[in-house]
Amino acid sequence: MHALSLLLKSPVLVAVVLVAGIGGMFLYGFSVSVLTAPSVYIKELVNSTCVQRYGLSLEDWQLSLIWSFIISIYCIGGLLGSLCAGRIAATYGRKTSLMLNNVVVICGAVLMVLSKTAHSFEMILVGRLLYGISSGVVVTIHPMYVLDCAPKNLRGMVGSSVAMFTSLGKFFGQLLSISEILGTEDLWPFLLAFCALTSILQLVLLYFLPESPCYLLLQREDKPACEKALQQLRGSHADFTSEVEEMLRESVAIRGVKNHSVLELLLARSIRWQLLTIIINFITLQLCGINAVYLYATDVFRIAGIPEHNLCYVILGTGLCDFSTVLICSLVIEHTGKKVLIVWGYVCMSVAMLLLTLTLYLQVHVSWMSYCSMVLIFICIISFCSGPSCVAIPLPGELFTHSFQSAAFTVASTLNWIGLFFVGMVFPLLAEQLDYFCFLIFFVFCFSTALFMWYNVPETKNKSITEITAEFDRMHSKAKHSETKLKAQQPEEPTEIEQSTKL
Repeated sequence: MHALSLLLKSPVLVAVVLVAGIGGMFLYGFSVSVLTAPSVYIKELVNSTCVQRYGLSLEDWQLSLIWSFIISIYCIGGLLGSLCAGRIAATYGRKTSLMLNNVVVICGAVLMVLSKTAHSFEMILVGRLLYGISSGVVVTIHPMYVLDCAPKNLRGMVGSSVAMFTSLGKFFGQLLSISEILGTEDLWPFLLAFCALTSILQLVLLYFLPESPCYLLLQREDKPACEKALQQLRGSHADFTSEVEEMLRESVAIRGVKNHSVLELLLARSIRWQLLTIIINFITLQLCGINAVYLYATDVFRIAGIPEHNLCYVILGTGLCDFSTVLICSLVIEHTGKKVLIVWGYVCMSVAMLLLTLTLYLQVHVSWMSYCSMVLIFICIISFCSGPSCVAIPLPGELFTHSFQSAAFTVASTLNWIGLFFVGMVFPLLAEQLDYFCFLIFFVFCFSTALFMWYNVPETKNKSITEITAEFDRMHSKAKHSETKLKAQQPEEPTEIEQSTKL
């Protein structure tokens, strides 16, 4: 609550968090969850379009192929957006890049809303591609912008807002998809175009908010503009001298150093442990099994006896659980620390995965075991949202200096999109072959990442990037220093000349 009270004392910073979120990661979460309900209507549009144009009624496998492409093209767009997001952020700034990105979302939404009237499923394909490009950009730039605007003692809470808006987007995707709101045969195009409203809102409100102070000082070398932005963010009576001095020290350290490319990041030996931390976390973020949990949730709830017409409301409950947990996590993260949250989150997920495999195996033989599976599904969701979801996404902004940040976010978001595409294409086949035993694979990823984080990553709470870099160096040079110290303590054997001298 102390951290929350500090945040509320900076209303402009609160506005930055809210405005960046509603047009940022909200889009990513919404786009991931929104296609489930209108899938029947979109498939009908695909089939009717082919009949109208070519007089051809599609077979089931052809319809499934087109539907898979509609889903996966979002990941392709996300990958394209993430590859260029770092360069866009470095060239135009965080705030301007987000404003330009909203134009892409609005264009995609217009195509979505007109697709049914125009009898063109290709417009949905192009719209999903544009949504994907936009999401790839915000996955990189949204965390960069809010972390740059936050003081280091609130960076954990502000960084966790990225996951909070992702969960909020998923929840709204599920909520608006029910038949009582927009999940109907007539209104589903407006459901797909809903993100245009949040993008227009962000486009207007961002104009009145400051640019990232770090970008203004470190990239543009404009100290007066940086101080003006900090004055807006911290308040007119706040003392931000230490923040400016810290940024100036970093500016001196990177003076004459350009923004590093992805290749330079991959080859830099001085930050290899930070890079390895990002790679492992973002691979595990998609391969921890949370998507499989959501996939199996419908079957588990159905076996537990929940009526078919009520399943959508129970799934909506999982989305509400997701958002509530992330919200609570954002309030406690500055007290507990980020390393503790992510390690225990993955440990709890590992245990839940093992038990879920057992209960899914036994629910055929024991009638009440399906209720245990329901509980474990909610435990998996709570464990994921209470640590990995909140901590992992903003990590590149905390572990790397300004010159490496764009490249680090590019690597992280690229891994995220490749992982999402891989899960979407391969997991259905994996689930078909292994059934619920696929959770054992996810157990390995979760438990291995928890061990890696515990032994190889320092706590980042209330620390600047310079201090975190020093902690990494101290942690991973400990063995080397011990070896050097041991050698120094060993007496050197006297040489033959020394022996003869003594004689």
